[in-house]
Amino acid sequence: MSSQRVIVVMGVAGTGKTTVGRLIAEALGLPYAEGDAFHPAANVAKMSAGVPLDDADRRPWLDAIGAWIRDRAGTGGGVVAASALKHSYRDRLRAAAPDVVFVHLTGDRPLIERRMADRKGHFMPASLLDSQFAVLEPLRADERGFAVDVDGTPEEITERALAALRTSES
Repeated sequence: MSSQRVIVVMGVAGTGKTTVGRLIAEALGLPYAEGDAFHPAANVAKMSAGVPLDDADRRPWLDAIGAWIRDRAGTGGGVVAASALKHSYRDRLRAAAPDVVFVHLTGDRPLIERRMADRKGHFMPASLLDSQFAVLEPLRADERGFAVDVDGTPEEITERALAALRTSES
């Protein structure tokens, strides 16, 4: 697989973006970035209070991630986990690195809700899951990427993602 590729592991909260993103990065020998780390403090405070972000809140976050992927696109590739729920958000990221590939982690709401309930120490409350599903726009034909079902272990999910990445390069 190309080591110059920048991969965005996307999906609603609770799909395992961080875990799977780290595993993909490790398997490919690429640097990993946690999308949540790019949020301004005001965004984290808002989400912690159970208030969904709006497009204006997300712009500086997307631009910061875009700068990271632009830098990585020319210097060896990388993997970043970021919800990237709307087509317009992904357009913003693609403007920074046109060849970015999206790995969309998908699953049914009950499974994802259970996973969110089980995680500890994360600022994103399960109460925001409805707002995430409400704004989610699946990948379109003009976007490089694919969906990966999150049913199974992180290792199984990662293997499905890696297989799809290999297939997309051939």
